[in-house]
Amino acid sequence: MHRNHYQELSKDRWFIVGSGLAFLLALVFLAGPSLIPYDPHDMSYRPLSPPSGMHWLGVNDGGMDILAELIEGGRHTVAFGLQAGAAGLFLGVLAGLAAAWRGGWPDLIIMRLAEIMMSIPPVMVLILAAAFFRPSPSELALTLACLSWPTTAKVIRSQALVVRQSLHVEAARRMGGTNWYILARHLLPELFPLYLMGFVNKLRMAMFMEASLAFLGLFDPSRKTLGMMIRYALKYYYLDTWWHWILPPIICLTLIMAAVTFLAISLEKLFHPRLKEL
Repeated sequence: MHRNHYQELSKDRWFIVGSGLAFLLALVFLAGPSLIPYDPHDMSYRPLSPPSGMHWLGVNDGGMDILAELIEGGRHTVAFGLQAGAAGLFLGVLAGLAAAWRGGWPDLIIMRLAEIMMSIPPVMVLILAAAFFRPSPSELALTLACLSWPTTAKVIRSQALVVRQSLHVEAARRMGGTNWYILARHLLPELFPLYLMGFVNKLRMAMFMEASLAFLGLFDPSRKTLGMMIRYALKYYYLDTWWHWILPPIICLTLIMAAVTFLAISLEKLFHPRLKEL
């Protein structure tokens, strides 16, 4: 990324707000466990206690501190998104570059497979897998990655074909550059903007999927997650717990999604004009 890109991002309101939110949330999730003197799995407190000086958000029905549970749930939601996003991006980049560089029947097979995978709703597969096989969160994240790579692969393939036919790549080939050299020195670096946008979009989708599956009760009940907190809190809405038990995980999830969305908007605004000129 060139220096002028950093300057453009520093002036973009979407990026400023998104990066600020992301930094604040990362600080809370990373430093929170050391600042909150409660174990999110400790069930020794009086159930359904209201907020107090000791428990800022009160205690849930299982006798666990809600604030500690909120921080732990946010960490799990983000970790799931990072795993699924990184794995999905890796598979998409690998498939897209292979299709663009090899061409012929490998390109045909990879793209037809991508079209088949894109016709399968990921949420239905994840619900069925979680309901019948009870996989771990990491296994579900990898499953989602295997279902989400086609969109990235198609974008990477399309732009890699353009870069492959550019003058500087042709010059490198005529000067004796090997396939690995051209891939490492030209294709991979020049497609970097697509990696950023692809990862951010997959991260956003994966975190929303994780929260949805947890809300449906398809994760281990002992695993703290924002969707699970909302699911359990709704059972006690009649006790006027909405403002300190139901609302905090909803706000936390909204802020996470907003931060990633703002970053995605800023990256698209920055890189799309450049990509069209290639």
